[in-house]
Order: sequence, then structure tokens, then C-alpha cells
Amino acid sequence: MYAIINDSNQQSTVRAGDVILCDLKSDSQAGETIIFDQVLLVGDEGTVKVGQPTVEGASVVGEVLGEVKGPKLIAFRFKRRKNVRVKRGHRQRYTRVRITEIKA
Repeated sequence: MYAIINDSNQQSTVRAGDVILCDLKSDSQAGETIIFDQVLLVGDEGTVKVGQPTVEGASVVGEVLGEVKGPKLIAFRFKRRKNVRVKRGHRQRYTRVRITEIKA
């Protein structure tokens, strides 16, 4: 069984046992359960339920594994012949979630 969930305007295809990265949930600690209510599609062998916009009564349950940082993104800006160079880096913080159950 698989599902497509919407979390913070990002869609993810998940199955039970998958580990996904979602935007930082600062109020959740490692070991807590998290419920994704916005399920856009639920599929099984041969059957597919498509929501308009979400599937009624469907939810995806996951366990928070912790917080991680993504890769460093570099924004570099310069003006030619003026000796102006600006280099800034950023590392986005994510929450790792293991999908435990898909309720359809």
C-alpha cells in the first residue's frame, strides 16, 4: 500500500517503513508520533482512491526520528570589475520521519 501526502505544500509518495524528510516540526521530539491528515491518494494492488482534494478518512502515521540538516546551499553574487563579492551559505533543518502505518 502506498499514499501521496501533502505536508507544508510538498507532496511525498510514501509506503510503510519509508523514512522521509519533511520541514522542521520544532514542537515534536524524537519518538513521538505524527499524523499526516492531508492524504491526496491511496493506492493498493489494483485499487486507487483519489481525493478531491483529499481522501476522506485517510491518514498516514509516522514516528519522529529526529532533526537533521540538509546539504549546504551557497548563494554567490558578484559585480564585475567592482571587487564586490557576496557569498552566503544556508543549511535547511528537516525532521526525519519513519512512516509506520497508512490508514485508508
